[in-house]
Amino acid sequence: MEVYLLRHAPAVERGARGLDDAARPLTQKGRRQLRKVSAAMKKLEREFDLILSSPLVRARQTAEMVAAKLRLKKRLKFSNALAPGGNAAMLLRQLGREKPAPEKILLVGHEPDLSRLVSLLVAGGAPFHVDFKKAGLCKLEAEKLRAGKCATLVWLLTPKQMKMLARRPR
Repeated sequence: MEVYLLRHAPAVERGARGLDDAARPLTQKGRRQLRKVSAAMKKLEREFDLILSSPLVRARQTAEMVAAKLRLKKRLKFSNALAPGGNAAMLLRQLGREKPAPEKILLVGHEPDLSRLVSLLVAGGAPFHVDFKKAGLCKLEAEKLRAGKCATLVWLLTPKQMKMLARRPR
């Protein structure tokens, strides 16, 4: 099983425009950055059985842009388990209930929750620092997802690295 984690792209600052945290949209810079990240994902021929995103606006917009670029809009779902402060156990149960079981999953969410999820799956919750940049993409591999050490960190790419991949000829 391949599990990809994507942190939402840059969003407007907290409190800007009188918006509450859940309603903060992506900035223009965030949208531009995400177009490059999505192009790199397409160039890497990433295909997902399921795209699961936090319902907050900035993550929703991130997931929708990626799903549109990869032509996977019908595979996009939303989960409160990926919202800030979400519950990893609830997320793993939700993924376990998916039928047919997805082999390639993209999770779109927030920090520090994505780093905590990586720590849980790779190190069993032991301290494991991950520098997850906005619009950064991480790949894990696992036989089966469960709470505890079950996955291997394959790679973690920054948006700058993704931009370089997007420009690289095939």
